Amino acid sequence: MKKERRIFTPEDRLAIIQEGEREGATATCRKYNLAPSLYTRWKKKYQSKGMEGLKPAYHRVDPEVRALEEENERLKRIIARQALEIEVKSELLKKTPIQTRTKR
Repeated sequence: MKKERRIFTPEDRLAIIQEGEREGATATCRKYNLAPSLYTRWKKKYQSKGMEGLKPAYHRVDPEVRALEEENERLKRIIARQALEIEVKSELLKKTPIQTRTKR
């Protein structure tokens, strides 16, 4: 049986920490089915950074934003390739002498 991942808001985490202070960490972890290491990690983060420490550390990127970033990178590569081609062609034109045609 697969366990569903639960998401706790920073306010939920703070409430659990405060309840753990009042009623004991072990009882609170059992009540909310939390690993004691997770409770300890939340508590340490709260003590060091306050409410900012309880916010999730990951940032979800919107799929549209990700698609736009990928397209932007693709277009940058195309422009870089074209700029390189232009530079190479201009260097070749500088090196090859232009022969003038003479009329006879």
